[in-house]
Amino acid sequence: MASKGKPSPRSAVEPLSNTQVARLAAEYDLVDPTRPFPTGRIRPNQKEIDELNPKTTHRLVEGAAKVLRASCKVRAWGLDNVPVEGSYITAATHVTQFDVFVPMVAMFQMGRRPRYMAKAEMGKWPIIGKWFRDVGMQPVPRRSGKARQIEEESINILTSGHALTIWPEGTVTRDPKKWPMSMKNGIGFIALEASRRVGHQIPLHCAVTWGAASINHWWPWPRKNVVMCYDVRLDYADLLAHADQWGDEPPVELADELARRVRVRMKEVMANIRGVKAPDGFYDYRIMKEVPEVAPFTDPHVVDARALGKTTDALPKDE
Repeated sequence: MASKGKPSPRSAVEPLSNTQVARLAAEYDLVDPTRPFPTGRIRPNQKEIDELNPKTTHRLVEGAAKVLRASCKVRAWGLDNVPVEGSYITAATHVTQFDVFVPMVAMFQMGRRPRYMAKAEMGKWPIIGKWFRDVGMQPVPRRSGKARQIEEESINILTSGHALTIWPEGTVTRDPKKWPMSMKNGIGFIALEASRRVGHQIPLHCAVTWGAASINHWWPWPRKNVVMCYDVRLDYADLLAHADQWGDEPPVELADELARRVRVRMKEVMANIRGVKAPDGFYDYRIMKEVPEVAPFTDPHVVDARALGKTTDALPKDE
């Protein structure tokens, strides 16, 4: 079943200019994420590499890297934030299909092999569909009514010590100016429940890619600038403060709040890459229109009171 609506055309946004890339390069250490160990780090997670069809993975990564280099001038910063070992979550933007391949190639070149949630149709693509499955794709049958089953599979990936990549918008953004749109709260359920089960906050990073929206896929020359930021950890420790009181699963309000934080942070990082002000609201995919941004929880006690159905007076103020 096709997704509703259509992404706005390439003409809706300006290409990422050389001037803006130069400004970013003056502030950050931009590297080529399509090359092995782009930051110079030489500590690959060999156990993880050996577990995930190393020959097939190498071929796919090399092929995808060559396509990226041929169609755009891709640069990135923040790749040192990719953990060397252990589980972590990457929440990636979804402006174009390049937002799938840029962070995937970058993390593979950094020596990690994250599993990733992707629409089931990708696993059926000719030739490369099998490759996707071989290198860690977890198929997501959209509109299948299996959201909780998919989330449970994701949680198991994290609690077994593996990394996971998610595109929380669920499809290519429908925002007219290609900003991150409404997020599915599955990213919140997965991060919160997996963290509760392992007993600590699992690192959550936003990967924001911008520039590929201007690429003409039929005639990509001259090559356009594409920049990705692999952001610092997004803190959500306050949402885990009373995890032992949740019952069977994290409260919906907490999952919604974490999804909101991901969306807001993605907008902030993207605004920096684009060199413009982030919009005050966001595009809601459910109603296909712009809506005001959701107010955040500002007090951890209010977070738990609202989520657990208590009054703020019911929680100790010194916890």
